[in-house]
Parts: sequence; structure tokens; C-alpha cells
Amino acid sequence: MSKVKYKFNKKALTFDRVHTTFRKRLLYFFSHLSTGVVFAAVVLLLAYNFLDSPKVKEQKREIEQLKLQFQILNDQLDKATKIMADLQDRDDNIYRVIFESEPIPNSIREAGIGGIDRYEAMKGYTNSEIVIETAKKMDRILGKLYVQSKSYDEVFALAKNKEKMLACIPAIQPMNNKDLRRIGSYFGTRMDPFYKVRKFHEGMDFSAPIGTEIYATGNGTIVEAGRDTQGGYGNQIIIDHGYSYRTVYAHLSRVFVRPGQKILRGQIIGYVGNTGKSTSPHLHYEVRKNGIPLNPIYFFFNDLTSSEFQTMLELSSRPSQTMD
Repeated sequence: MSKVKYKFNKKALTFDRVHTTFRKRLLYFFSHLSTGVVFAAVVLLLAYNFLDSPKVKEQKREIEQLKLQFQILNDQLDKATKIMADLQDRDDNIYRVIFESEPIPNSIREAGIGGIDRYEAMKGYTNSEIVIETAKKMDRILGKLYVQSKSYDEVFALAKNKEKMLACIPAIQPMNNKDLRRIGSYFGTRMDPFYKVRKFHEGMDFSAPIGTEIYATGNGTIVEAGRDTQGGYGNQIIIDHGYSYRTVYAHLSRVFVRPGQKILRGQIIGYVGNTGKSTSPHLHYEVRKNGIPLNPIYFFFNDLTSSEFQTMLELSSRPSQTMD
């Protein structure tokens, strides 16, 4: 039963009964309802923006845990990158040096992975940056591992071929010490005996009588044998030893080999002479790698003791005049 309401009449000083129409009751109801709806909406809006539900809290904890795991993974990838750098350094500066092989260029080691849209599917999320960066690090490491694996395959092949390589690389003096009067000139900048100017001497001059035997300093194939077309070296022999090495023997009196012939280390290939641009009988000897002349002193390790090698190094540092 609805409550009866009264209103005080100030003029008559009496309480008059209030009669409420249906329309007023309906307006009263809807006004309270709208107020409640607005209040509830405000509460829900505040709760949605400032308060987390248990499910949202759980998801946030999972996200923070994933961030932590990504950070740990990135730290491990950084360590793996350092290990890869150490492997590359050993490969280039130890293994490949031992086997006389050129290091792998950085342009190949640092080559990127193709595909401009490779990480497109990872974009557009709140934590896309950390995911993309981790994926890039992993791709870089996988790329370097692939290159390093191929490099080790090559080094392994070189190791199996080491015995053959050691037999081919120049390792002895081109003349017997008992027949050697003196070393006339060393590798480096020397005085030219004809033009009296300092010039770079690309080999060593071994002074000896005409007819002294000359030996191949490593296994290889004769590529040139006979008169030098430019005349400066006179009768010369050039041996291709493989592995980017060649040796040159100049000013010979006689040549015993022919182009295309296979020869062995220690085999007699000719006699000392005085042909071409030469001041006296001697052998001009060069060692070249990839066409670049190297100091022959470093290729006498089968003949010299450590003390003899040090003495030769000291003598080579003194100024002198070439014999050709």
C-alpha cells in the first residue's frame, strides 16, 4: 500500500493531503532511473579506466613476465654475438693464416637477410619494438652461423690438403749453401747499379759462379721458361705453386724445364748465369702471392736455424746495392 503524503498549508495552518497524478509518478520514476543510470555509467567508466579486473591483472602479469623473458633472451643473444665475433676472429687470424687462406670479407659476414616485409607481421602492437629487435638479432646470428659453418667446411678441406700445400709452398733456398758465396742484395728499397737511384727490389740476389745449380723451392708447374720478353730478367723461370704462390728465377745461363712441366721441391731447374740486366753472375729470386712480391727470407724455414734467420734479418736491414 502506497504511503499517504501531506503538505503543510501555511495560510490555513493545516495539513492538506497531497494527491499525486500518474504522470508525476512516471516522471519521478524516470528521473530517478536516469540518475541511477548516469551514476552507474560514471562508476563503470572510472572502474574501466582506473581499476583492473582480475583477468586484466593476470594478463598484465603475463605481459611483464614475457618482457622479462625477452630481456633475458636478448642478453643471451648478445653473449652469442660476442662468441660469434670470437669465432670469426679465430677463423680469420688463426685458422686461415695457418692454411694460407684469405679471410672472409666483412661484407659477406655482415650481409643482411633479404625481404623488406620480413618483420611486417610483428608491427602494430604495444610491444612490437622488443619483439622485432629480438627477431633481428636472431636473424643476424643465424646468418653469421651459416657463413661460419661454410668457412669451417673450407678450413676443413684445407686441413685435409695441408700436406700437399706444405709441399708446394716455397720453403728452401734456391741454391745450396755450400755453393753460395754471398747474398748480394736483399728484398726492399735498394740502390739500382745502372741508374744510381733508389728503387724497390722485389726479390733477393744470390751471388754464385755461372753454372751453379738452381733448385725449385716447392712443388708446382712451370708457367714460363726461357728468355724474358722485356729483357731485364734474361733467361728466367716462373713456377706456379698453387695456393696463390709463384716464384721467379732470373738471369739463368741455362734452363732445364719447359712450360707445363710438373716439378718437385729440390729439383734442378737451371744454372746461375749473367743474362739480362745484370752486373755479375747471380740468381735473382722472387716469391709472389696473388702477384704481390714478398720477402723471400720468410720462406727459407726448411734451411735456416733460428740464429741464422736472425742474422739474415739483420743483414737485410742494411742499405745495399742490387745486382740487377
